[in-house]
Amino acid sequence: MTNIENETPVDDGTPPEAETAEAPAAEQDETAKLAEQVASLQQDLLYARAETQNVTRRKDKEIADAHAYAATKFARDILSVADNLGRALAAIGEDQREDEKFKPFVAGLEATERELMSVFERHGITRIAAIGLPLDPNQHQAMLEIPSDKEAGTIVQEMQAGYMMKDRLLRPAMVGVAKKAD
Repeated sequence: MTNIENETPVDDGTPPEAETAEAPAAEQDETAKLAEQVASLQQDLLYARAETQNVTRRKDKEIADAHAYAATKFARDILSVADNLGRALAAIGEDQREDEKFKPFVAGLEATERELMSVFERHGITRIAAIGLPLDPNQHQAMLEIPSDKEAGTIVQEMQAGYMMKDRLLRPAMVGVAKKAD
């Protein structure tokens, strides 16, 4: 039998101070690694939050645009109705306007045009100004050049009205532009 009290510790050749020094160094390395992982995860979390906010903003803008411009196709289609109504009113001569048989008809056409323009206004559809202004390729489509004493590039004739819906072009105005007379 051996007596536990008489056993001597086994010497592995490592001084006792070295064992205690290695333990804190290993703990420090582990702590540094964990701190790096925490910093990396915090950065990833910040990026994920920023991306989520960006996606939310884009979605909100797309929804707002969809609401604001949902009627764009319909508005483009109804512009031809406005054009035809304007042509009908322009075709009525002064003598026909004074004729008692046509007065109710003319008044009805004019009231219809006013109501249509009121509806356009309520929905943010506005007519593009053209005559007398310089050509703006973002709003006007030059169809022909007309010799004129006006400055070259000035719109002197409007063949078809152009329209905007809020800040978007529905249809450019088709115009004739002045050129220097020969």
